Formats: sequence, structure tokens, C-alpha cells
Amino acid sequence: MAFLSDMTRSKGDPKVLRSGPSSFSSFDRLARNLGWFSIALGFAEIFAAERITSALGMRGRENLVRAYGVREIGAGFMTLSVNKQAGLASRIAGDALDIATLGTAMRPDNPKRETVGVALAIVACITLLDIMATSATTRRHTRYEGHARYGDRSGFPKGIEASRRDAARKELADLRSTPGSASSTSRKPAGAGDE
Repeated sequence: MAFLSDMTRSKGDPKVLRSGPSSFSSFDRLARNLGWFSIALGFAEIFAAERITSALGMRGRENLVRAYGVREIGAGFMTLSVNKQAGLASRIAGDALDIATLGTAMRPDNPKRETVGVALAIVACITLLDIMATSATTRRHTRYEGHARYGDRSGFPKGIEASRRDAARKELADLRSTPGSASSTSRKPAGAGDE
């Protein structure tokens, strides 16, 4: 990945020697995968609505399936965005709609009830994953009122004033060691000759 990253950088930018550990948790990865799954499912629902309704014994509801596909794509993009909690919440709401819609297909006169039952089980499993990802990412990415993320750390272990004194000392030492500065040239005492 560092090679690909270096290819897109300007000539003056520093090169990436090695990438560090990822800050993604396993639930962040799950959320990302659910986002991509949502987009793929949405396209399937839009372009294969007739096959889906035929397999579930729901002929005549193709436009509803296509609308659900558009919803899935929107939820997928939100889940992949910075505001993944909103995307995951919309996925859970969409799962509830899917379960309710599939529930209407469980009528006794539907010859595809077994297929609908399998689809309901799959949607229930995905809903469980959505709930797990939502609760985990919300816990991880939510700031609570009065809760400091880093406590009282300032980045200056000895305090700001001590850091300023150290910086002033270093600057003075640098000035003294600079060639040609008045303090760095050694002067011979008056009247001393070369021997």
C-alpha cells in the first residue's frame, strides 16, 4: 500500500516508508463491510427486482423492491462515510422494513413460503450484525459530556514554562555554536603573540 500511496504524492511530499497499525477496530471493519454489502444488495434489488419478487412469490412488487434498493445504496454510502452511525441506524430501520415486507409474503397461499423463510432468517442475521456494529461504533466514537478524551495531558511532560526555558536555552546554545557569531570566535588577549 505504501507503494501506491507514494505514486499519488507530489514530488516534494515525504515518502511513506512503512504504514503503521490500523486504527480500525473489528467493528469499524464490520461497519465498512456492511456498507459495501448494502451497496451491492441495493444494485441487485434495482437491476434484478423481477427475479427477486419471482423467487419470493411477490410478483407485482418490483417497484417496491427497487425503492428498497435505492434505500440500501443510500444507507451503504452513509455507512462508509464519516458519520457511519447514521448509516448503520438507517440500515437497522431498513432491516425492519425488509422483515415487515417479507412477513407479508408468509401467507398460506404463497408457494414460495420456504424461500421467504430463508430470506427472513438471512435478514434477521444481518440485522443482528447491524445492531452489533451500531452499538460498538457508537460506544467507540461518541464523546460524553464532561469526559475528556485525553485527561489533563498537554504534550509537555515538564509543563509549558519548563519547555519554554529549555527552548530558550537551546536557541542560545545554537547561537553560540554558529560559525561567525561574536560569541563563537575566540579572541586572543591583547599583546599575545604567536609562538
